[in-house]
Amino acid sequence: MPPVGGSRPPASEPAHSRRPGGHAYTSSVNGRFITLEGPEGAGKTLQAERLVGALHARGHRARLTREPGGTDLGEQIRSIVLARAEGSGGIDARADALLFNAARAQLVSEVIKPALAAGEIVVCARFADSTLAYQGYGAGLPIDELRAVAAVATGGLAPGLTILLDVSPEVGLARKADDTRNRFEASFDLDFHRRVRDGFLELARGEPGRWRVIEAERDPDAVSRDVLEAVLAIL
Repeated sequence: MPPVGGSRPPASEPAHSRRPGGHAYTSSVNGRFITLEGPEGAGKTLQAERLVGALHARGHRARLTREPGGTDLGEQIRSIVLARAEGSGGIDARADALLFNAARAQLVSEVIKPALAAGEIVVCARFADSTLAYQGYGAGLPIDELRAVAAVATGGLAPGLTILLDVSPEVGLARKADDTRNRFEASFDLDFHRRVRDGFLELARGEPGRWRVIEAERDPDAVSRDVLEAVLAIL
């Protein structure tokens, strides 16, 4: 399927971006699993909410969730990993990755897999690709190690469609007021966020069949139309 309007076509898959062991993880056989990814300030929460509303309006059974979060345990972990750091300690990148994957494992077990088994469309704002982009490309942890941990956390579950809302870090960070910024927005420098964005784009190039890249610096209504078009094309 060609990219939708406002999208950028990913290139062919490089060898190092394949799943461990060459396996291609897929969504549940019953429902559809769709994720929205992107750097800070890309509008993932807004677009995920609009997408689920649009799907409901068309008669689809759709469920909205988010990472980290979506469960009691996940929300507790969210409060830890996104809280602005006080003092000089901070959270080690490996600890970050493990915390995010702990929340992810609970979300998959408690929410995503049961919903997919019931034939629902699950829309999740962020999933395992965010850990690859942030703790891998951004913080420098080995991508293969992060993939292996994510495979354990998800039981091999991967989205059937991932929409990357692409925005430059300069634009994305400027959308957040200083007093509303989370730990990643407030404590990590611009170069980190540039690496994260580049990481997302490389992941998209590596799996062109799964990803759709949508330019998200435009009016939110235009972005919403492109997101919905990409999703309806697979339903």
